[in-house]
Amino acid sequence: MASNRGDGATPGVAWWKSSYSGGEGDCVEVVRLASRAVGVRDSKRALGPHLDVPVEGWRAFILGAQSHNFEPVQRR
Repeated sequence: MASNRGDGATPGVAWWKSSYSGGEGDCVEVVRLASRAVGVRDSKRALGPHLDVPVEGWRAFILGAQSHNFEPVQRR
């Protein structure tokens, strides 16, 4: 289960985003945390909150994305 941490920037960690990210600002950044979790945040709000996702959950998400196991988002 992911938890929302509203503590702003996490000191002492290096956030990164995928080289596949475009320049439109619709990116997320991730970081490996010492608590066996992956931090995920909106790149436009670097000082805002982030989600802590367990490593196993992040791994399952990445594998699902690589396998195209998600349905397309229907935009309204």
